[in-house]
Amino acid sequence: MVIMRPLAVLRHDLPASLVVFLVAVPLSLGIALASGAPVAAGLVAAVVGGVVAGALGGSALQVSGPAAGLTVVMAETIQTFGWAVTCAITVAAGALQILLGLSRIARAALAISPAIVHGMLAGIGVTIVLGQLHVILGGKAQSSAIENIAELPGQIVAHHDSATVVGLLTIAILLIWPKLPAAVRKVPGPLAAIALATVVSLVFGMTLPRVELPGDLLNVHLVPQLPEGWGGFALAVVTIALIASVESLLSAVAVDRLHTGPRANLDRELVGQGAANMVSGALGGLPVTGVIVRSSTNVAAGAKTRLSAVLHGVWVLVFVVLLAGVIQNIPLAALAGLLVHVGAKLVNPGHMKQVLAHGDLPVYLLTLAGVVVFDLLTGVLAGIGLALVLMLRRTLWSGIHVETEGDNWRVVVEGVLTFLSVPRLSKILGAIPAGVPVRLELVVDYLDHAAFESLTTWQQAHERAGGTVDVDEVGHPWFGEGKAGRPTRSRLAASRAVPRWLAPWSEWQAAEAVDIPAQQTRRGATEFHRRAAPLLRDTLSGLADGQRPRTLFITCGDSRIVPNLITTSGPGDLFTIRNIGNLVPPGQADPSMNASIEYAVGVLGVEEIVVCGHSGCGAMAALADGPPPGPLSVWLQHAEPSAHRLGSATLDDAVPEREGDRLALHNVLQQLEHLREYPSVAAAEAGGKLQLTGMYFAVGTAQVYLFDAAERTFRPAGAPVVVPGA
Repeated sequence: MVIMRPLAVLRHDLPASLVVFLVAVPLSLGIALASGAPVAAGLVAAVVGGVVAGALGGSALQVSGPAAGLTVVMAETIQTFGWAVTCAITVAAGALQILLGLSRIARAALAISPAIVHGMLAGIGVTIVLGQLHVILGGKAQSSAIENIAELPGQIVAHHDSATVVGLLTIAILLIWPKLPAAVRKVPGPLAAIALATVVSLVFGMTLPRVELPGDLLNVHLVPQLPEGWGGFALAVVTIALIASVESLLSAVAVDRLHTGPRANLDRELVGQGAANMVSGALGGLPVTGVIVRSSTNVAAGAKTRLSAVLHGVWVLVFVVLLAGVIQNIPLAALAGLLVHVGAKLVNPGHMKQVLAHGDLPVYLLTLAGVVVFDLLTGVLAGIGLALVLMLRRTLWSGIHVETEGDNWRVVVEGVLTFLSVPRLSKILGAIPAGVPVRLELVVDYLDHAAFESLTTWQQAHERAGGTVDVDEVGHPWFGEGKAGRPTRSRLAASRAVPRWLAPWSEWQAAEAVDIPAQQTRRGATEFHRRAAPLLRDTLSGLADGQRPRTLFITCGDSRIVPNLITTSGPGDLFTIRNIGNLVPPGQADPSMNASIEYAVGVLGVEEIVVCGHSGCGAMAALADGPPPGPLSVWLQHAEPSAHRLGSATLDDAVPEREGDRLALHNVLQQLEHLREYPSVAAAEAGGKLQLTGMYFAVGTAQVYLFDAAERTFRPAGAPVVVPGA
């Protein structure tokens, strides 16, 4: 934890609070106007949001106040219940937020799809723009977005007065402001736009509707009034509490991405927001939420602690008390222009691209349309409903397609095959002619009982009609287990099943009764062509003109050692040499090995050479027992230095216990010494261009060990390795 001195905090937080204050005042006035609330309610919410939520919240740099995200629902609530009851709703919503925070479920709000949140904000933005355009054009906003759309053509062709000039001037300043020099942009754009529009309206003596403030701003008294009926009241409380909570939590998470300080405590943030809403509602203010515009401004201005948010609320209070006359000179058309700009920015094309890339554009559009056409709660619920339907479809999706090769039919089923897919599956299988050979490939993550019965019934009927059905399961044998009488209701076995591309032929070809070597090779090549080739084609295309491996991998010819498998590497990574006993003949005695090493180091420029031994090595066992006369005996003479090394050197905490396996360990190290006798290897290692690595693979435990030169032992891969000189 970093403790900052008070003077250092003031040096950062004091100026940051002034910048946020300048942004907050015009936005708070505009949001109050758009909500149909008293203009002073926006300022009260700004003060309370800064002081109360800033002091009690869980996000140090988040700034709270009235938010554009609640304008639509607040306008509907005020129109339905009146202002006094709306204040009581705000108080009750704050209490509900506190309960939610104390129940420690704040992170559950993050489960809401971003497409719904972005669609909600876009719908709010469209609704704000449609309403405030009427104010700019000299008219009055209607009660719904549909009515605003219906009235807009007549409003556009009607006679426009000075309100239109002021509104368009405000929008123009906001659009131009980000392109001005940095010195000018130190003044926040919203403040500059409202100030300039106000000055123009006063200089030219324009007669315009302006902000009205009560004359007794300091006469604070409790505003809330309880309703006569409780049904609609309770629904409004839950709606405002949920929307304010989601907006605040998402804003807090977004703010965390903007700075490197302490992360937000979301449960505490919800409690702080709830306390602020209770105070704001009690004093006649709008609901409070965390606001990303003010929060990002706070971070960008250099704030370090929550003191900046608290001070910004204090400055709003001082400004309202001392300069109330200035506020009353602001034209409503200027605030409407500011709101049109804010609303348009809520419809973010970047968000649309994101949701489109993730396949959630229908959720975004439905939420947006629901908010605009009906109301915010209906839009959000519609978005959640569609998101659940799409999630269910994706979870239970199965891709079924048919291919024909002459008289042979191939049916491929992918995904999850459940009862929901049975009608489509039956239609496709029913279209296959009787008597033809069919290959049914099941690449499924799960197959339920209904799907199993459907496949079994069709298979039996097709075979009775003279056809053949060859079932090929890639992955877990759901269908095969069902045929064997084992139920297909658990996925536990599937999670442990070895995928076909990692399993040996003896496992996945056993069900097909492929036991002739030539057929096994052909079947394996066919499988590569169908499964792996489409995935690797782009990678291999990039390697078509030459190889650029970084590692020379020298290992045994033993069939149990698969270099790419135990190193998780792919095409182009390893230049591999395999021989009996992973030997490197000393003194460059073998021309083939000599040529391979020289080519790898001198031509390909590999950066590492790995010598990999393994447990149960037949060459090491033959060396220990004495090989019979013949070519093997001649070759294993190159390993005699390893046998001498076993008797004279020790390895601390050597991995294996069997003598042959201990010999395999020493053999790895001896071959590394032989490599250093090759001039090209010695020169590259001395120049820091090449690293030699000892590796050992324990076949029975599937564990890879790497040699630690500092500790003189082999350590499991993943354990820290001490590099000499590091």
